[in-house]
Amino acid sequence: MTNFPLIEIAASEACCPAVAPRLGDAETEHFANVFRAISHPVRLRLLDLISQGGGRLCSCDIEAHFDLTQPTISHHLKTLRDAGLLQAEPRGVYIMYEINRPLLASVQGILMLLNNSGR
Repeated sequence: MTNFPLIEIAASEACCPAVAPRLGDAETEHFANVFRAISHPVRLRLLDLISQGGGRLCSCDIEAHFDLTQPTISHHLKTLRDAGLLQAEPRGVYIMYEINRPLLASVQGILMLLNNSGR
């Protein structure tokens, strides 16, 4: 077996730029939870529907757009609330859902950060 000599490369000759994580542990965990909530087709459709209502929509106006039972829709809305993507305000027997715009803006910022490949 032939032993080849190791060639040391100076840092200035490295093929890749020095990189370091830009997101901390808590931040990555938080956004991973948000992306998990968004990743389900029904929940993405719910966000789309609510955003069309000026960012606010009553639960009574949501159910008519889905071929799902009310408990299933409630489950998906709760998942979006737990992730911080929606806020809920009781209005009698109904609930008014509102998009958390600052959180969506921060999600957009994370995606833009990831799309920026060192430029």
